[in-house]
Amino acid sequence: MKGFDSVIIVDWSAANDTGPTPRKDAIWLGAVLGGAEIAPEYLRNRDIAMDRVTALIRSERALGRRVMVGFDFPFGYPAGFAAALVGEPAPLKLWDWLAEALTDTPRGNTRFDLAGQINARLPGIGPFWFNGTARDVPHLPRKGNDRTAEHGLPERRRAEEQAKGTFTCWQMGGAGAVGGQAMTGMAALSRLRRALPEVRVWPFEEAKGDVLLVEVWPSLIDAAVKAEGDPIRDRAQVRLLARALSRLDDETLAGMLDVDSPEEGWILGLGHEDTLAGVLRPAESAPLTPPPLSNDCFALPRGTDWVPVDAALAHLREHLAAVTGTEAVATADAAGRVLAEDAVARTANPPAANAAVDGYGFANGPELTGPVTLPLAQGRAAAGAPFGGTVPPGTALRILTGAILPDGVNTVVLEEDTTTDGTAIAFHGPLKPGANTRRAGEDVAEGQTILPAGRALTAADLALLSAAGVRQVPARRRLRVAVLSTGDEVTDGAPGPGRIADANRPMLAAVLARWGHDVVDLGIAPDDRAAIADRLDRGAAEADAILTSGGASAGDEDHVSALLTGTGSFALWRIALKPGRPLALGLWNGAPVFGLPGNPVAAFTCTLLFARPALSVLAGAGWTEPQGFEVPAAFTKDKKPGRREFLRARVRDGRAEVFRSEGSGRISGLSWAEGFVELPDGAATIAPGTPVRFIPFGSFGL
Repeated sequence: MKGFDSVIIVDWSAANDTGPTPRKDAIWLGAVLGGAEIAPEYLRNRDIAMDRVTALIRSERALGRRVMVGFDFPFGYPAGFAAALVGEPAPLKLWDWLAEALTDTPRGNTRFDLAGQINARLPGIGPFWFNGTARDVPHLPRKGNDRTAEHGLPERRRAEEQAKGTFTCWQMGGAGAVGGQAMTGMAALSRLRRALPEVRVWPFEEAKGDVLLVEVWPSLIDAAVKAEGDPIRDRAQVRLLARALSRLDDETLAGMLDVDSPEEGWILGLGHEDTLAGVLRPAESAPLTPPPLSNDCFALPRGTDWVPVDAALAHLREHLAAVTGTEAVATADAAGRVLAEDAVARTANPPAANAAVDGYGFANGPELTGPVTLPLAQGRAAAGAPFGGTVPPGTALRILTGAILPDGVNTVVLEEDTTTDGTAIAFHGPLKPGANTRRAGEDVAEGQTILPAGRALTAADLALLSAAGVRQVPARRRLRVAVLSTGDEVTDGAPGPGRIADANRPMLAAVLARWGHDVVDLGIAPDDRAAIADRLDRGAAEADAILTSGGASAGDEDHVSALLTGTGSFALWRIALKPGRPLALGLWNGAPVFGLPGNPVAAFTCTLLFARPALSVLAGAGWTEPQGFEVPAAFTKDKKPGRREFLRARVRDGRAEVFRSEGSGRISGLSWAEGFVELPDGAATIAPGTPVRFIPFGSFGL
């Protein structure tokens, strides 16, 4: 049997609307969608809950996913009840009967009355009992021992006989009782089946098709729920049960579904508690990890000496791939994270047609012209306080910005364009149908792909995801990048004779942090191969990539190059670039190493030009290219052919200025500059006013 791509678990409640504040003993939904666990959702009433479940099923099916949906109430009654009520042992016909007989709204339902009415149709007193109202309900005893045995129905289902601690579905209320949940739940699922004909119900129907409803009981994983320590137990239950069922392999799940109970139903996983506990034992599932880079990923074609900048970038782009695994991240915490798969809107935005202004709503047919007078209906519609009735034709209703348009309203006239005496309004047309309203889904449609995989999420993206009902996203784990400086002369202390301050490490760490990577500081290693090897070992163990500065050429003290040569993965790229000519590349215990020049200006330039797009690919965000702009030069230069040059520059009065010195040791030029002027590989003569390409540092993500 093919398994399920997504699992949705609903902790049901027979209570009325439980209000806006998340609480226990209410409806909670947890899910693992396409392998990504979403944060549990509080759903204040059954209408909202079933709308959410329906929307989730539709959006998952739009993605081609097979969906299992579990509800924690009995799907059937003890043997004989369905036949006594609908004439045959057909539980799904019983569902339909309950849906017709039960009145259920967020303000209340008739479950106690219906239980009494059913009792009246059976011999004796019972089987339903417990009256949760202050009034007497005919034929519904308040206590279980007030019943008689003449009704002839078993007290429990076979599943409840096996699952110790369960309650009988005849008890309509009280602590732990499930009778009210079962009655309201079966009626709700009957309506769901009508709305989504592809739904199948286990074990009454074969576990085939793309959407399967199953009965669950979170107490099967009680130990894991207790260990979670969540003060809202229902919230932990839906999260952990969805996680457990999503981790089952196809064969194990098929065994759990292999149950013969076509009338009473069954609890999924009953008798398999150890299996469910086993898949939950790790606190979190291991992240999916891409395969390692090949050992020759940096190797250039034979005979290559000087590498043009574009060729070097193209080689990196072709040979690198993502190395980060994936994990589920709450949308509120996902700024800067990289989406591991497309984000799909769970709800439309706006979710319902609503008013765009404060004013008066009415039904508008053809475009209104001339003076109009409309009587006012009683009441009003406001955001969060919808109007419950229908606005009669030819009547207007007071409506405020953001309010859902009531039935009978398709147009809103702006308050400032009206006069009113409290009983009627008057205004002048023209006014088109739909004026001053927002259509449901006019921004984002339910099921629409709203952000692509590989996108690094911005603050605006979080707003979009939240508005579209996406509470959690599958994200790439943050790329970990280690930074190492080398050289006997480099110190973290005060510079002095023979000693220079380490400018590279703090600079590179700040750049990497700005790009959203986690930084691992490997410190400073002396010019000693064993010491450098130890630091590289640590970097490969704790990070996904390593940036070193110094020792990257081919001299006697270029130990980074020598060590990478020993791994068989070393490539020394002599890039036709100024500044930053040598770039050593290789793998150390599987981690890519970017050996940057020791000169801070060259190290900075190579990091922006080469490390930034390479690290972006490794992080799963794809290749990045900086955006440049043509501006007139404010300087003079005769450039020789052979190397591409990047001059430290800034724009003032619309013209590109360059730093007074091109010396690669002048660190002050980095602080002075706001970007690069890029000069081409060939010869060039620049005079004031000549168009040049300016690339602001912001185009490199800084």
